[in-house]
Amino acid sequence: MRYSLGLDIGGTRIKAACVSEFGALVEWRSIETPTDASWMKCVRETVDAIQKDIGSPALRISVAAPGLAARDGRSISFMPGRLPGLEGLDWTTFLKASSPIQVMNDANAALTGESAFGAAAGLQDAFMLTLGTGVGGAILSGGKVLTGHLGRAGHLGHICLNPDGAPDIVNTPGSLEDAVGECSLSKRSNGAYKTTESLVEAYLNGVEAAQVIWLRSVRALACGIASLINVLDPEAVLIGGGIANAGSALFDPLNEVLDAVEWRPDGRRVKIIPAKLGEKAGALGAAHRAGVKVNDSIKAFFDY
Repeated sequence: MRYSLGLDIGGTRIKAACVSEFGALVEWRSIETPTDASWMKCVRETVDAIQKDIGSPALRISVAAPGLAARDGRSISFMPGRLPGLEGLDWTTFLKASSPIQVMNDANAALTGESAFGAAAGLQDAFMLTLGTGVGGAILSGGKVLTGHLGRAGHLGHICLNPDGAPDIVNTPGSLEDAVGECSLSKRSNGAYKTTESLVEAYLNGVEAAQVIWLRSVRALACGIASLINVLDPEAVLIGGGIANAGSALFDPLNEVLDAVEWRPDGRRVKIIPAKLGEKAGALGAAHRAGVKVNDSIKAFFDY
């Protein structure tokens, strides 16, 4: 079988999608990411197991990972503090691939997947926020994912919301990521909550302290989105990542705040829509980047 393999290396899970030359999703795997450098061994074992089970090597492989992709596209050049060993890892050498492995930022990969197969299909101008351990971002401009001069474009989680706040991992004070990302939740809740899921559960159960923390986070997110709308003038904003699984607990108060803070010329509001592909977006985007053609069969797989 001729197929491409897309890998999405996340701080919580490692995902792999195999897509045939005809555009069919033929294999999907997701495993927990170890907290130490053994995650690299897990990736290699997963790739080897997939290729053994399918019975042939991948025709092409592409990797999505957090951080700044190197200009030669072979590694992640900057990702401090998370996934030890990721920075500078040459994936072509590491996986002993017969052809060069392309490496891209995970949020760019997610938007690539959504543009090809999901909620952003047909859009020309949009941006996406991936809300999880951190806050990733990606920009679709004129139908193409914007990468910028050094590849920094789309790191929307590192915009500044509070100039007097503590610096984040790229030294941005009071960033959107610090205000919303799960990586800072324990600090923001004085140790009461370690996961967004537990915070949202408490919020829905009427725990007053949880409601204050959650709604403060949602307001920060809405103000960040409104600011980005003023800069990018998109048709739509996609919300993805694990935090987006909160559903109406997120989208209802988010839209309520946007009603108050979004600039809407002639009353026109920007659509806020959930990403469609869920945890598969990054791996599918990587597979698409590796050379997979859009095909109705894979679109139909996600028509739910």
